[in-house]
Amino acid sequence: MTNVKKVRFLFAVASFAAALAIAHESAASPVPWAANDTVAHSAGGAPPPADRNPRYRICASDVIAVTFPLTPEFDQTVNVEPDGFVALAGAGSVRLAGLTTQESADAIRAAYAPILHDPIVTVELRDFNRPYFVVSGQVNRPGKYDLRGETSAAEAVAIAGGFTEAARHSQVLLFRRANSSWYEVKSLNLKRALQGHGSGEDTTLRAGDLLYVPQNSISKFRRFIPSSGVGAYYQLRP
Repeated sequence: MTNVKKVRFLFAVASFAAALAIAHESAASPVPWAANDTVAHSAGGAPPPADRNPRYRICASDVIAVTFPLTPEFDQTVNVEPDGFVALAGAGSVRLAGLTTQESADAIRAAYAPILHDPIVTVELRDFNRPYFVVSGQVNRPGKYDLRGETSAAEAVAIAGGFTEAARHSQVLLFRRANSSWYEVKSLNLKRALQGHGSGEDTTLRAGDLLYVPQNSISKFRRFIPSSGVGAYYQLRP
């Protein structure tokens, strides 16, 4: 294998490994808007299609208000613990992580059934995990950002400080969670989108999306370009 091919292979492996590492780190923090992932995978091995309008699912560190309209002495505000349980006055611990507010109300109603006759329960979110997106790779300020309103992929790159000189604008990778075990990966040509062509390339982000901007091929090999007048390979970039 030639030196150039070795370098190309090593950069490809490094870029892929970096994207997977970031995707794995994001997966450790569940996306509360993700569709329920208990549905079995299809026969072809691909994940099932995600719900187009998924409801928020309670996560650790959320704060919820539990109200009993007919027995207000049981009203309480509780924190969801790291293990997904909440401590309910008079009913003990109940796991609510992964449930919608309606499903949580049903679980709390069942927990109080031994001491209250057919209780009416409402659950309201007081504080919750904010929707976010992650931008990594060849941008000036890679990191995790709050998703506020509709944000396109190009806008997300701008929020992250814009492309670096080494960025490959034409092949930005979008990692989108299908469920807790699968990511859908899509290549976006933001170069065409920013030039006013290919409007379908600049997709709108969803909560939990990861954008990875790879390094362009020119910047990969710039350090191996022979310097004119020197007669040897000159490292142009550190």
